[in-house]
Amino acid sequence: MNAFVLNRHGRMVFPSNIIPELDFSTVESLDQLDQVIRRDFETKAPSGTDILQKVETGAYGTRYALMRDLALNLFWANRFAMTMYDKRPTRWADVPRTRSTVFLPVLEPWEDGDRKVSAVQQAYPALPAQWDEEVEDRIFQVLFDVFGHRKNHATTLPAVKPTVAEFLEMPGALTFRLHDYDPDYPVYDFTDILDCSEDVPELEALHRWAMVLHNQYPWNRARVELAAAADLADDDYVVTFHPRNREVEAFLRRLDSGASSRPAPAPQESRKPIRPYTEIDVKRDFTVMPRLESLAVVHGDQICSNDDLIRNAAYNWSPMGAEEIREKTGIQERRYSSLSLEELGLQAAEAALEKAGRTAEEIGAVLVCTCTSSRLIPSAATYICGQLGIYQAHAAYDIIAACAGMPYGLAEATRLLQEVQRPVLVVCVEKFSDKIGNVRTSRMIFGDGAAAMVVGVAPDGQEPDLAYLQTYGSGPASEVNSIIWPNPEFDNNITVFGPHVKALAGRYLAQMIEEISALPHPDGADAGTLLDSIDLIVPHQANKTMVVQLAERAGLSPDSLYFNIEKVGNASSASIPLAIHDAVRDGAITEPVRIFAPGFGAGAVAGYAVMRLDPAVVAISTGSAAGHGTSEPGAPEETDPLSASEDVRVAFT
Repeated sequence: MNAFVLNRHGRMVFPSNIIPELDFSTVESLDQLDQVIRRDFETKAPSGTDILQKVETGAYGTRYALMRDLALNLFWANRFAMTMYDKRPTRWADVPRTRSTVFLPVLEPWEDGDRKVSAVQQAYPALPAQWDEEVEDRIFQVLFDVFGHRKNHATTLPAVKPTVAEFLEMPGALTFRLHDYDPDYPVYDFTDILDCSEDVPELEALHRWAMVLHNQYPWNRARVELAAAADLADDDYVVTFHPRNREVEAFLRRLDSGASSRPAPAPQESRKPIRPYTEIDVKRDFTVMPRLESLAVVHGDQICSNDDLIRNAAYNWSPMGAEEIREKTGIQERRYSSLSLEELGLQAAEAALEKAGRTAEEIGAVLVCTCTSSRLIPSAATYICGQLGIYQAHAAYDIIAACAGMPYGLAEATRLLQEVQRPVLVVCVEKFSDKIGNVRTSRMIFGDGAAAMVVGVAPDGQEPDLAYLQTYGSGPASEVNSIIWPNPEFDNNITVFGPHVKALAGRYLAQMIEEISALPHPDGADAGTLLDSIDLIVPHQANKTMVVQLAERAGLSPDSLYFNIEKVGNASSASIPLAIHDAVRDGAITEPVRIFAPGFGAGAVAGYAVMRLDPAVVAISTGSAAGHGTSEPGAPEETDPLSASEDVRVAFT
């Protein structure tokens, strides 16, 4: 699915949050599937018995709370049907009896179903509306029509359904029976769901859920019952299940062959190095001094606000509001890009070369720092070389150092300068928006963006712009694996394990502060330490709330830190140079300053740069790049086309 689309109201929509879509190419066993299904559908969902108990004890405070539970229950009841199979009402006489890819669900009658439905029906009108009574009533009408006609128990549903032949060998087994079927029964098409619009973000998300759930039962639900094979007449309809794609078919074949998950090897206990790694003192360790000739950035061209996240709340998210996201992360909006990662990086590189006044034939090496590139051959660095017209460079390669990408890139560029003695182009670029799926933590934090720097040779006798550099890697396995992409257990989407990320960030930040506090002030020992000489700290924009807490624990004042994460989100390797650019653009840096730039993140990597930044080398970006032929989206004119939505509305009136 697309990472995001803009609907006809100009609002951002995440299809993967609305319609469950699992990547079965990564699922090896029923146990692994069970873990994914349990996490996505069962953990957050109440059973019908739970809903009844909450109704009877007065636990629901608003109509919205009740409706949300109904929707979660229905997603859970359809957890295998909507992720593995297409449902096809078929006349019983026409159902193939021997095909291995045609299945019939075996269903158990819903225990106390009438009582549970009646309780919800009576409870809803007695509850107060939370935001908008008219809208909530409209959504309830769709949800309750599905919930109120549920026939089967959901707890015991198996992932793998019996084939028709197997079903016929199960005396007394029950399945859906439809006495008639209208193939034109109104359903919502994909555009209807995307274009759903409500003033309250939470209600917009719930309305989309209701539309998706309605589509799971595209028939007259009042005329459905459970029946055994012996009671089916030729003209009755049953609901056959068919694998929804080739990946599901292949998964079912793997199960037939007896495949099982391979256990991951246990990591060894991590041990500290025999002695600390000395920081790179550029003047002490090198003869060719680096000069920062330019810095240019490309922000994402689409704003994704916290309200946008709530409008797109997935069925596996805990309840959360836009303000809660801001409090937890310090982020109010993040930037997504309609460009590919390669286009983002290329545009930043072109802008950096233009600002530095450099041409392709002058560049000695190209380094691309990224952890979100899916390009392996050719690498992103060599791709950018080709696009820039660089006939030959001394080196061109990608560096996967995640959120420490900029310190890693600058350290590597400084080493390369010693060999090539000509400018090195360092590109930091990330595109997370198409790698998140419906993972809430990742969706709250990550954004897209790119930055590029030209690191040239300083004139003889001139102080280097990069004074101290340091890089680290690894830690306990729990920290190394604290951010994973692709992660098969989360449908190959990027996942973040917050406590382990906080542990590695705190460990590294304390170590960095200790190191630069032990180094001398550039003006001499009497002036204090290197830390005392820092004008501004521009940390990796990981999570503002977390970084401020860790900085205070390390003895830093929050006032000494610069953040732009509120408006851009976490762009990993690009986050520090994006923040430096924004600090210059917004007037936080108006003259040459000494910056301490620490980065830390996925893979338990970290690093820092102590550098002099002259704002004159920053190419100020006044807008955001968009793809060829695209533009900043606005709200299209409202139209009133005859759509399936109107058919459905009429059907429930």
